[in-house]
Amino acid sequence: MTTNSLTTSPGAGRAGDKVFSGAAMAAGCLILAVLFGVALFLVVQSIPALTAQPEQIQGGHGFFAYIGPIVVGTLIAAVIALVIATPVSVGVALFISHYAPRRLASGLGYVVDLLAAIPSVVYGAWGAAFLAKEISPAYDWLANNMGWLPIFQGPASATGKTILTAGIVLSVMVLPIITSLSREIFLQTPKLHEEAALALGATRWEMIRMAVLPFGRPGIVSAIMLGLGRALGETMAVALVLSSGVLTASLIQSGNQTIAAEIALNFPEASGVKVNTLIAAGLVLFVITLGVNMVARWIITKHKEFSGAN
Repeated sequence: MTTNSLTTSPGAGRAGDKVFSGAAMAAGCLILAVLFGVALFLVVQSIPALTAQPEQIQGGHGFFAYIGPIVVGTLIAAVIALVIATPVSVGVALFISHYAPRRLASGLGYVVDLLAAIPSVVYGAWGAAFLAKEISPAYDWLANNMGWLPIFQGPASATGKTILTAGIVLSVMVLPIITSLSREIFLQTPKLHEEAALALGATRWEMIRMAVLPFGRPGIVSAIMLGLGRALGETMAVALVLSSGVLTASLIQSGNQTIAAEIALNFPEASGVKVNTLIAAGLVLFVITLGVNMVARWIITKHKEFSGAN
């Protein structure tokens, strides 16, 4: 009778399960409540800026004319960061997981993880004090030899503090995030599938292309989107590297700005409608980030049924 009672006793009825279930539900509800509270605050505080007269907004042409250029600057900087960081990060992750000797892989993985712990202001100081000065001659070369392309049109910035420099700094900042997540995904590839590909005569690269990369595709997308979120919201590094200026198509001219840097540089001295304008800019960044995460979730859901390991 004792054995029967133990067998039929439902696990869900245990006190520990009930406590854990309640705590997990409370944590989930808390996250939703905080997200809703932040969104509500941004919307309420943004209304005065959205309804203000155009001459009350910086530039004198209304809120949308003010926010448009810095939204474009935010997206340009983030795209530059991902274009540079994604192939490098995936390559480093593959080297650590499938090519490097065990000791070297362990040390290199530790170094990559340390990069994520460096404060953003340090990256910004490095970009402003060293990278911008060193890369300025390259901008002159681009302006002289490839100036027929709008993105490299001169005159190049003499200080090197351009949106391209900011994008390079952001790429270094998001690289450890994408690398670490991609590495963990690649290490989870079923060994049987790797060994089967090698046994059929595939080279190591062919095995990676046919087994590892398809298996890790959803994880790579997740890692890239996390890196994109970091690039979109980065503040101090971009604020230190960029020089203020108007929106320009050239990546090597002074100008362009991002939403996060615009808020950080102007909020301490703002008052009145200017405060509401900056909060409304924060709302726009909030919506952009939310939209990016929704797109990432859709991509992951679309590809999750085929992982290369099914």
